[in-house]
Amino acid sequence: MFTGIIQAVGRIARQESRGGDVRLHIDTADLDLSSTALGDSIAVNGVCLTAVELGAARFAADVSRETLSLTTLGALGQGGAVNLERALTLSTPLGGHLVSGHVDGLGEVLEVGADGRSTRLRIRAPDALARYIAPKGSICIDGTSLTVNRVEGAVFELNIVPHTLEETIIGGYRAGSRVNLEVDLIARYLERLVLGEQAAAPEGERITRDFLSRHGFG
Repeated sequence: MFTGIIQAVGRIARQESRGGDVRLHIDTADLDLSSTALGDSIAVNGVCLTAVELGAARFAADVSRETLSLTTLGALGQGGAVNLERALTLSTPLGGHLVSGHVDGLGEVLEVGADGRSTRLRIRAPDALARYIAPKGSICIDGTSLTVNRVEGAVFELNIVPHTLEETIIGGYRAGSRVNLEVDLIARYLERLVLGEQAAAPEGERITRDFLSRHGFG
């Protein structure tokens, strides 16, 4: 588990192909690895990876084809900047929100604009994730815990303060940038609780707006 508070911006040192998978070697800049052991988890752009090699200021992690296809990691080249966060402990301040490091989908940055000293982002999420995104709720963008300002369908807005722009890769976003999205865990569990027994029903038998409409409701 993570908090979504980025601890350092690292860079991809090199990619090593291994039987269809990839081993990423990441320079960690000023991320403190002194208490990190082999097998520990480190979030890279919001993706939970396992350290399989460790150096003074570098670690390596294996990335499966599944993860490469569902996140932005597969598109990163040598020198690409990445947000880094070590896994939280019981003594870690929870300054952001609970983040699992399991990416739910890819978003697209539609617009980047100035808003006073801050920057306003408009991002389009996959339609299937839109129901989990709420105004003033939390969302994780490339591993960064952020607060949603406004939602219009599958498009949502964020206001990024100068400190976050300086300490994460968000300052490099442009229209068309692809980003890893992880929705709030509480929203996902709440949906399952509300569904009750319907959560275990086959897809075609669940109570949805379309189901209710076909049966004369609304």
